[in-house]
Amino acid sequence: MSEGRASFGFRDVDAREKAGLVRGVFDRVAGRYDLMNDLMSAGVHRVWKDMTAARLNPQPGEVIVDCAGGTGDIARRLARLARGARARRGGAHARILVVDFNAEMIAAGRARDGGSYSKAAWPEIFWSVGDAQRLPLRDRSADAYVIGFGIRNVTEIPRALAEARRVLKPGGRFLCLEFSRPASGVLRAAYDAYSFKVIPRVGELVLRDRDSYQYLVESIRRFPDQPAFARMLDEAGFGRTGWTNFSGGVVALHHGWAL
Repeated sequence: MSEGRASFGFRDVDAREKAGLVRGVFDRVAGRYDLMNDLMSAGVHRVWKDMTAARLNPQPGEVIVDCAGGTGDIARRLARLARGARARRGGAHARILVVDFNAEMIAAGRARDGGSYSKAAWPEIFWSVGDAQRLPLRDRSADAYVIGFGIRNVTEIPRALAEARRVLKPGGRFLCLEFSRPASGVLRAAYDAYSFKVIPRVGELVLRDRDSYQYLVESIRRFPDQPAFARMLDEAGFGRTGWTNFSGGVVALHHGWAL
């Protein structure tokens, strides 16, 4: 891709335009984001997120960044796990900082469960509108960083990875859950057919929004495969990098350490 350009689905656009285009997509889908995830993954995203939260293994008193945290699906899982660890071990509440570029997504997250995101109900969770490429956090201030289904939407992925590395303490852990490349050709063919023929059509019929779903499936195809993204983590300065495939590689959980 030429300098100053960024991918927006299958199109290459001026890099300065991508953030606004992505914001428009999520402005449109924010109120139906959970339904969107159910449609795109046949509900399996809930299992993927459970496994991601368990792998991160939040502990009492830790500061955890949930970047592109959307409506708080992963943050809630982390809060429950940290709460259980605190009940067993004692200590301070974990601090889970949900940072999302889209204010509509943050508003949808805060309004979920009947608006029960009061500090009394969820003392672990804090909300902020912010950019993955310019996090509103100090250097070496976080114990862990997780980004779920968000890294492919940023304009400059290397810049977002450098920010993740910057805010992590030495020994901090990095996790990225993202749609990836199925391991077998048969599964890839079936998944491509489902993605391009079914998902946009369902978006059109159920939510009257084909374009947003078309962008989302195209953005998945433009995202680097597992080895290529692992190399990007290495280049960002993470150590002991690798990945675990979920559902045959439809999704991959990438991991690394701030060493």
